Amino acid sequence: MRKKMKVLTALLAAAGIVGGSAVYYQSALADGSSTTPGSTSDPIVSKSYVDQKIAEALGSGGSSGGAAKLEVVTVPLGKKIIVQDGGELIVRSGKAIAYSTDANGLSDMTDGLDIAPGKAVATNHLILFPRGGRGVEADPNQKNGLIVLVRGSYQLQ
Repeated sequence: MRKKMKVLTALLAAAGIVGGSAVYYQSALADGSSTTPGSTSDPIVSKSYVDQKIAEALGSGGSSGGAAKLEVVTVPLGKKIIVQDGGELIVRSGKAIAYSTDANGLSDMTDGLDIAPGKAVATNHLILFPRGGRGVEADPNQKNGLIVLVRGSYQLQ
């Protein structure tokens, strides 16, 4: 009988601990989320408002100026496109050759390589121009020019 009483007491104590923990957990949750959705401390906002604030934070919203967009440029055979500092270029059509006024080349961000002047520039690779005075020109062995996408300032020469 005593053994049954000890077991019953242990079961009641365990039930009390579990029940007390559940009550404490619920009250802790209720205290932590005391704001009501839609109240002044937790306002409801529209999607367009959130989109506007994200665009402003990224620097592409409204009159604050935006990121330069990719521009489609046709480079005629015999001409070269010179991209300014920090510009980007993607060759979409034609065979391009790297051009530079010094020994340094172009940064192929797709392959993680440096393209030396006079070497082929792969189609559909993102090319970064860390300094101005560099560009690409159409391979003279082809009949047509190039079609490229350019981000940033450039000149056709």
